[in-house]
Amino acid sequence: MFVGHYSVAFAVRTGKIPLWVLFVAVQFLDYIWATLVLLGIEKLRVIKGFTAGSMLDSYFHPYSHSLIAAVLWSGAAGLCYKLLCRWRGYGYTKSAALIVGVAVFSHWILDLIAHPRDLPIYDNTAKVGFGLWNYRDPEFALEIALLALGIALYLARNAIPAIRKGAVIAFGIALVVIQIGDTYVPRTALSDKATALGVWIFYTLFVLIALFVERIGAGPQTNTPGS
Repeated sequence: MFVGHYSVAFAVRTGKIPLWVLFVAVQFLDYIWATLVLLGIEKLRVIKGFTAGSMLDSYFHPYSHSLIAAVLWSGAAGLCYKLLCRWRGYGYTKSAALIVGVAVFSHWILDLIAHPRDLPIYDNTAKVGFGLWNYRDPEFALEIALLALGIALYLARNAIPAIRKGAVIAFGIALVVIQIGDTYVPRTALSDKATALGVWIFYTLFVLIALFVERIGAGPQTNTPGS
């Protein structure tokens, strides 16, 4: 699962939690994973043709992608958002931590659908995965359908100016194009470290775009980005 993760960020974006925070949240487990791969703690093989939809054989990632780890990271992310709001003096309600935590945990649920049996329940054992990556076209269709639904919910549930609506739709189209390239365009397999670094670079680029998009047509900023 790739751009489908961002569907959750769009879908749950209500109140005052910024979209960029939710973009970080839905890929938070992959940020942890990429960092641990770069440090040599978690292990990755990049194998061309490993599955129809992905070259990533992430055969050891218990600290970022086990079910137990996902629950713990989700709780930690929600707590960190709460502490960040208090530190920065932002308005905050209890639902904000829950929304951020759910966004983080959604990553594991969507990975469960796409991944082969490489997601451990705990430690590096009892691995699960429905394996939709083995079926390229259905997996691609699911990614795009989820993204479209998430953006539709975002546009329906948030009162935003027309210029920002256009920017959100354009951003969504760009994500679709990126997913097409990731799914269908042949490319040379990179090293594990280069792949992990690419995750950091591109995911952070998407976060910055989300930050920019929500500033389009915005009025004066208030010090209340909690929910």
